[in-house]
Amino acid sequence: MKFGPVPVDEAAGAILAHAVATPAGTFRKGQRIGAAEVAAFRAAGLDAVVAAVPGPDDLDEDAAAGRIAEALAGAGIRVEPPATGRSNLFAAAPGLLIVDRAGIDALNGLDPGITFATLPAHAAAETGRMVATVKIIPFALSKAVVDRAVAAIRAAGPLVSIAAYRPQRVAVVSTLLPSLKASVIDKTLRVMAERLTPAGSAIVADRRVPHAEAPLAAAIRAAVAEDRADLVVVFGASAVVDRRDVIPAAIEAAGGRVDHFGMPVDPGNLLLVGALDGRPVLGAPGCARSPRENGFDWILARLLADLPVGPAEIVGLGVGGLLMDIVSRPAPRAAPNEAEVPEARRIAAVVLAAGRSTRMGGPNKLLATLDGKPLVRHAAEAALASRADSVTVVTGHMAAEVAAALDGLDVRVVHNPDYAEGLSTSMRTGIGAVPEAAEAAVILLGDMPRVDAAVVDRLIEAYDPARGALVIVPTAAGQRGNPVLISRRFFPDLMAVAGDVGARQVLRGYPEAIVEIELGAAVALDLDTPEALAAAGGRTAAD
Repeated sequence: MKFGPVPVDEAAGAILAHAVATPAGTFRKGQRIGAAEVAAFRAAGLDAVVAAVPGPDDLDEDAAAGRIAEALAGAGIRVEPPATGRSNLFAAAPGLLIVDRAGIDALNGLDPGITFATLPAHAAAETGRMVATVKIIPFALSKAVVDRAVAAIRAAGPLVSIAAYRPQRVAVVSTLLPSLKASVIDKTLRVMAERLTPAGSAIVADRRVPHAEAPLAAAIRAAVAEDRADLVVVFGASAVVDRRDVIPAAIEAAGGRVDHFGMPVDPGNLLLVGALDGRPVLGAPGCARSPRENGFDWILARLLADLPVGPAEIVGLGVGGLLMDIVSRPAPRAAPNEAEVPEARRIAAVVLAAGRSTRMGGPNKLLATLDGKPLVRHAAEAALASRADSVTVVTGHMAAEVAAALDGLDVRVVHNPDYAEGLSTSMRTGIGAVPEAAEAAVILLGDMPRVDAAVVDRLIEAYDPARGALVIVPTAAGQRGNPVLISRRFFPDLMAVAGDVGARQVLRGYPEAIVEIELGAAVALDLDTPEALAAAGGRTAAD
């Protein structure tokens, strides 16, 4: 193939390398030049155009891409017809992407004009998801090069395929301790069911037994013998910390075996893989209770696709196995060293006071008074009287009036111009204003006047990064309320939230970092309706 300026009178049959604008219209890059194009170029006064001229032994980019893509595709792969030198490959069935890394590297090294890119090995793919693409760089490629590529692919076998999921019956066994709430197990089952849905699998048994070897062994045997489970997943009330701990001991007591404990994927280190009567038995790590991706997802997906999971497969997962920032976790065998606990942590307070008070029906609730003070001033004064190192108030709707209600208080006021787009914008504004020296922030709502300094201080006292207590959430009769203390570790996540949502959407992904403390009715009382305000004895400015 020749490439460069081509006289217009000799351009017929060439491929236009760059778009050309003429009075007759714009001719696009990659377009074959015919008689009409030549006439338009002449009329525009052009002497030459930059073009590619294929030789007699060349294939155009689409033909080359199509031939290579068809050779690459294995079971479960659909090839899209090529266009502009590209042919995309899609999953024809749900499953995991299987790739031949050595074969793909060899193909990409065969000629610079051939490129082939895929999703990561073992990526989960639903039907119709694009999993790979062939792109031919030049406008034409030598037939001999394409023939070599196709021959190499066929010699190696298909380089990409889909290991289709096989619908399986899954039994979940949960062990119990007094500290484990039933609601946690219920949520774990919901999360597990969602993980199984793409594979067409389902939970067929929910067994709950004491966290002890004998009852757990009996439950595992029953899951296989009575529930006819293809896969057994054990969620322990206490994490497995040793090869001789309760869960591995119970698997062996049931007549099974433990194949491997520990995995170089984080979160997910404490995963255990075993088997009973030819059925896999997994000891799930604590992070598997969370819907966020963790190492458990990788192993579960492989088992659902009937792929081998043993020590060799597990120990090879370390590269790429750091899935997200890891929260600090408790060290249960180590006693706390009081000398290492800072005497005074630097904790910021952020008061969100930017909302439009739509549920109040007109008046700005933050300017409503209770006990002779605007609600927003109650919140700011509580923060100021607490152990918080600084106090920032985020304004938005009626910003000047809200700021005036704080007159005389030692607070920093920051304005959120995008407050109408939802709570997340105020969250981002407030978090963005937290002093760099602060290691965490207490997020207060401006319409909760019964939250006092004592409540804020209790949150600060419970914050303990060394023991994994990175998020402190108050409760009232077991129901979560506000304010919430959040470690700086999660600030980037909070800054990425969009819409009319707050921190809770982020925190769902980090259940192991959350500590709940019961603080009573004050953390549940928000005065966001006229009825709630009147019941508390408050008044709007219009009253």
